[in-house]
Amino acid sequence: MTDLGAAPVDGELESFSLVELAVLRLRREILSGRTDPGERLVEEQLTRRLGISRAPLREALRRLAEQGLVEHVPRRGVRVATLSDRDVQELYDVRDLLERHAIAAALPLGRDADLAGLRAALDQMREATKAADRLQIAEAHRRFHVAVVALAGNRQLTAMYESILVKLQLYMARNLSREAEVAQPQDGVHRHERLLAAAVGDPDAMLAELAGHGARSYLA
Repeated sequence: MTDLGAAPVDGELESFSLVELAVLRLRREILSGRTDPGERLVEEQLTRRLGISRAPLREALRRLAEQGLVEHVPRRGVRVATLSDRDVQELYDVRDLLERHAIAAALPLGRDADLAGLRAALDQMREATKAADRLQIAEAHRRFHVAVVALAGNRQLTAMYESILVKLQLYMARNLSREAEVAQPQDGVHRHERLLAAAVGDPDAMLAELAGHGARSYLA
């Protein structure tokens, strides 16, 4: 893995570092909900704001397109990715299916140490909620649910699940923003605390908690 803080030894490394930094910054802005699906990303504005040339910017946008976060529109440039209502519904359906399969395969747990990933994500969620950091809250939600699926011990299943979450994360961030307008800040934490408590019980208890988890509650 490239050390972004290392001094460049040639133009190629310097350019690569700029690409990585641009990807990280733009990804954070998109997933924090600061940009809306379909919002146009203007190259001239981005190069000035990020302080980079067009070549590394275009490579950064290409990588973000591979992640499903931006899309190139012929003759119109680049915009934040959009999904139709049907796309979002179908992705949530696939997400639910994978979660249910993972839980059925994983529970009951054989040892308490299996819950370390869920506890770490929940701790991150609590801290992010206190700081009102929307991106970190969304990231903690993602991390928690990935840890749930990882309980099954199936790497291919976890990788497939993570690819679904990347596509949904922008919409999940919007859900969290809308939830913040009508609910208490700790409500999301409490929902995941209940999921963690259910994980030490039986599969039916955790599936019941997931059924009422409210992932779609704030979709338009």
